[in-house]
Amino acid sequence: MDRLTSCAVSLSILLGIGASPLVAHAAVPGVTDNSIVLGQSAAFSGPAARLGQSMREGLNVYFARINAEGGVNGRRIELVSLDDGYEPDRAVPNTQRLISQDKVFALIGYVGTPTSYAVIPTVSQAQVPFLGAFTGAEGLRSPFNRYIFNVRASYFDETERLVEFLVSQRKKKIAVFYQNDSYGKAGLEGVKRAMERRNLTIAALGTVERNTVEVDQAVKRISASTPDGIIMISAYKSCAAFVKGMNKTGQAPDYLNVSFVGSEALAGELGTEGHGVMISQVVPYPWDPSSSIAMEFSRDIARVAPEVKPSFNNLEGYIVAKTFVEALQRAGKDLTREKLITALESMKQIDFGGFNLSFSPTNHNGSQYVGLTLIVGSKGGFLPVLEDARLARSRSGGMGAVAAARNAPDTSDLRKAALRGAPPR
Repeated sequence: MDRLTSCAVSLSILLGIGASPLVAHAAVPGVTDNSIVLGQSAAFSGPAARLGQSMREGLNVYFARINAEGGVNGRRIELVSLDDGYEPDRAVPNTQRLISQDKVFALIGYVGTPTSYAVIPTVSQAQVPFLGAFTGAEGLRSPFNRYIFNVRASYFDETERLVEFLVSQRKKKIAVFYQNDSYGKAGLEGVKRAMERRNLTIAALGTVERNTVEVDQAVKRISASTPDGIIMISAYKSCAAFVKGMNKTGQAPDYLNVSFVGSEALAGELGTEGHGVMISQVVPYPWDPSSSIAMEFSRDIARVAPEVKPSFNNLEGYIVAKTFVEALQRAGKDLTREKLITALESMKQIDFGGFNLSFSPTNHNGSQYVGLTLIVGSKGGFLPVLEDARLARSRSGGMGAVAAARNAPDTSDLRKAALRGAPPR
């Protein structure tokens, strides 16, 4: 081979001209001819483990379906999940490893505000897409970050809905129990804003440290104010401990949680004391036979993961995975991170069968959907609040939905009657 030909061949290799697809994609981390590798850091151990496990379940159900159908443009989707125990100082090295060692194409389904906040500098510097974190914190929404895409509604959306509900029930003496970190403070700020819009002030505050259940002081402070309702912004174990502690005081306020608490895990921790506890949800009711997305989820579970039980949390993971795959299909076969971002930003007014999603080049917050549900009965069943409120009025002569749920017998009759959740807001 003469020198000119040798130089031409070298240039062709550098530019990817005439190279095999495998070589051409070598410069795109996590992408080969037959696979796309994604990374996730979440809690798979410790007091918040159920949250990470459920999120991963939902992601894997949808990815398993897509892989069974041949993948996207012939590429199977692989998920590398690392345990951070819901601790920021573990999430950062996990993320660095996923990017530098595992060479993932994108990051998906992180769980928690403090862990997600901690990795923003790493994500931004590496310019890696970060999609569908299980948190509604404002710090992932403002200031705008080109690499962060939020699928779920924000904590501001959720807390507005919770305050709105309490006030509609003529309950204005509202206390807040929150986790003493960025997650709890994000939710607290949302409650403050919602209260201020109604010229109200928070009656009392109580805190708990992350990954602990030391709630005695919070119970003491909040019970002293005899609140009508308590909005709780923590994980399921600490919220359950707080509810049980408050119940021992003999008071009977309404207990309201944001979605991050983990609905099924909270119901399990509370047992018989869960009856009437409210939780805001950012995805549709998973057992609604009239919800297209819920029924699609159930069919895919039966097909690829029959051991999985539907829940609010794993349905969220499923919707996040569905969002990613929709963007992959739009991005085309010659995949790059930039093309994925452009594809996500092109997703306007997407209807996933009862869950609407919309991104743009200036707005990466996909949804404002917030519904309300109640834990009903001793076995941890759930009811959408709007349907239950109608049942409550007919059974109780106008008492509030939460009070009626507490006075109801068990879940079976009510649950059969409740088919639909609250509509998008």
